[in-house]
Amino acid sequence: MRKKLSLAVPVYYEQEVILQFLKETKEVLDTLPVDYEYVFVDDGSKDKTVEIIKEQAKTNDKIKMVVLSYNHGKAFAATAAFTHASGDYILYMDPDLQDPPHEIPVFFEKIQQGYDLVWGIRREKKDKFINRLYSRVFWGTLNKYTGLEIPKGIAVMRMFTREFADNLLSYKETNRFVEGLFMKVGMNYTTIEIDQRERFAGVSKFNFKRKMQLAFDAIFDFSELPLKFAVRLGFFLILGGLVGLVALVIARLFFIDYQAGWPSLVALIVMGFGLQLFFLGIVSIYIGRMYRETKNRPLFSVKEYVNLGKKES
Repeated sequence: MRKKLSLAVPVYYEQEVILQFLKETKEVLDTLPVDYEYVFVDDGSKDKTVEIIKEQAKTNDKIKMVVLSYNHGKAFAATAAFTHASGDYILYMDPDLQDPPHEIPVFFEKIQQGYDLVWGIRREKKDKFINRLYSRVFWGTLNKYTGLEIPKGIAVMRMFTREFADNLLSYKETNRFVEGLFMKVGMNYTTIEIDQRERFAGVSKFNFKRKMQLAFDAIFDFSELPLKFAVRLGFFLILGGLVGLVALVIARLFFIDYQAGWPSLVALIVMGFGLQLFFLGIVSIYIGRMYRETKNRPLFSVKEYVNLGKKES
């Protein structure tokens, strides 16, 4: 019996690339000894992305789509794609064609060797210097302080088994850093190097604000680094304050006859108050994230299904 491969593809304002993505992937997938399907998840696009995919789905039942009711974020869109994928193997990739479809057979061949997960590693990141620097600092810091040991230079493109997907979907937390969850599932994984291309059309939606949000989520979801930083900083401030106090007393008694003024006192009070708010803010963030988890809300809200036999329109 032939195996089935599901392409899990989150989309967000991708009207300029969808048709080319379908064309290139179909050319490759038709050469593989496997049945396949596309599982697109639209994450609140307001352009013609949904219309284009719907039109293609009318004549091709391999094309399926979940339309989310609003923009949830890529981690949730990816989770929705994994949830509705029915294949024995799942290939997670972006539609922008930076991770080229001609690499799909390499992933398929590798996972046949008994691996549960095959990561794509970019030989050379086609991006601006500042983005490459950000990635290097971000992944280096994350691995050092979380112990996740995420492979360096990972691409979005990766393939995993049905068993791996089921384990991944058992993680129900609302605060979702997908790469961290992949590493938490563990199992037997390997990497392969792939060539990255320039984006086919349009611009990346992963702007600086989204990158910082990703870094924020990763650090707070998988480490206690901010809390440890607060404790250490507090310790050094206390130590520094004690040393400064002793130094002032010694100076006043033996060396300098001075009169302390209120400006220095006010400055110290303001600084101390600010530090207290900073530390309380860090603790509050953790408490807030725990509060969201206790609500146990659904991870995503679906507006419409296409070719999935559920609430279709």
